[in-house]
Amino acid sequence: MNLKSDVAKFAGKSSYWFLHNVLKGGTSFPGKIAMKLDPDILNTLAQNYETVIVTGTNGKTMTTALIVEALREKYGEVLTNPSGSNMQQGIVTAFLANKKSKAKRPIAVLEVDEANVKMVTKLVKPSVFVLTNIFRDQMDRYGEIYTTYNKIIEGIKLAPDATVIANGDASIFSSVDLPNPKIFYGFKLPSDHSQNDVKAPVNTDGVLCPECDHILHYHDRIYANLGDFFCPNCGYRRPELTYSVSEIIDQDPNHLSFRMGTKDYHINIGGTYNIYNALAAYSVARHFDLDDEEIASAFAKNKRVFGRQELIQYADKDIDLILVKNPVGLDEVLHMLNTEKDDYSLVALLNANHADGIDTSWIWDGQFEDLNREQIKQILVGGQRWHDMGFRLEVAGFSPEQMTICPDNEAVIEEIAKLPTKKVYILSTYTALLSLRKTMAEKKIIKAGM
Repeated sequence: MNLKSDVAKFAGKSSYWFLHNVLKGGTSFPGKIAMKLDPDILNTLAQNYETVIVTGTNGKTMTTALIVEALREKYGEVLTNPSGSNMQQGIVTAFLANKKSKAKRPIAVLEVDEANVKMVTKLVKPSVFVLTNIFRDQMDRYGEIYTTYNKIIEGIKLAPDATVIANGDASIFSSVDLPNPKIFYGFKLPSDHSQNDVKAPVNTDGVLCPECDHILHYHDRIYANLGDFFCPNCGYRRPELTYSVSEIIDQDPNHLSFRMGTKDYHINIGGTYNIYNALAAYSVARHFDLDDEEIASAFAKNKRVFGRQELIQYADKDIDLILVKNPVGLDEVLHMLNTEKDDYSLVALLNANHADGIDTSWIWDGQFEDLNREQIKQILVGGQRWHDMGFRLEVAGFSPEQMTICPDNEAVIEEIAKLPTKKVYILSTYTALLSLRKTMAEKKIIKAGM
């Protein structure tokens, strides 16, 4: 450590203390200050850590949280960036916020934005990359899925000895030959599915064979482009899975039970997509020498994390706050809502800032038409683009009389208290979610910060 990094570290830690103890927030600004003084400060901060990088389109935050919970079963303290602030400055802040590790095996598990993998890898020397999935997301920022994956690959190539733990059900993750050790996870289907031959819907991304450009087929498709894929033209197929889920036992919006090997696992959150997140975490935990009992114990303890099916109690309502940001993620959340057994109210908040993606056309790819309209007793529509969301729901078959327009957060919170159901699901884009949580914190409905 040199004088420049000493000064940068002191300035970053001091700003973090002030922001969190006086202003009650700040997930990236301390990192910005430290990086301004020493652009390579992350290299200094991460020097003694065994680092796991978690990246991909959907599921990064939940996968990171599950990995951390599992590794804590065996190794105690684990450094992470729990707020989902996953660009370089947010990762620097996570290290600044962490007290000096006393663990015998210092481990950092970092959620990293896809476009930031290369610059982070240059500084932290990761030992493991975890790849969740690649879907169309914020095309104004990322471009097509192949562009996104190339950004990730550029980072992985800087660490050829790091183990890549990837979703084997995503054909894109086995499309590039890398020298890294590889572990694949996915859904291992019953033997009577092995003769199935189905295609994904026509508007599904990532279903071209990377070898010959023919359309991939599936023995079984879990959702979107994920499943037991094969090419009937050239023989390209899913790689051999190291770890797999063999059965979904039970699910609703607040609970999942599934089988891996001969053991059943339970997590306190819904959505088939979260089984993939749990499977990724399981694969990392096994790589770090945890046994099945330790992993099952960790999964049973899992808590809701910031904006990812976060539970909030307000008035007499049970509010489930869910981030939606792209067509695949939205569709999976809508499928999850259809596992709800009780009547509920729906709140839809749509913004179009840079962090959300300024193009809101993706909401037309979400199948709102598939929702059980009989269960939804009232709808609140808000956010900067409330008119777009309201029109989308009208086209899906919901009556304008069933909807209440909320021009700001104050109105959203006021109207939630009046809703006719105890259960409320809020589907929100990123900046709308941040803004709503800030207003809720000011009103003491939730604690400030993340």
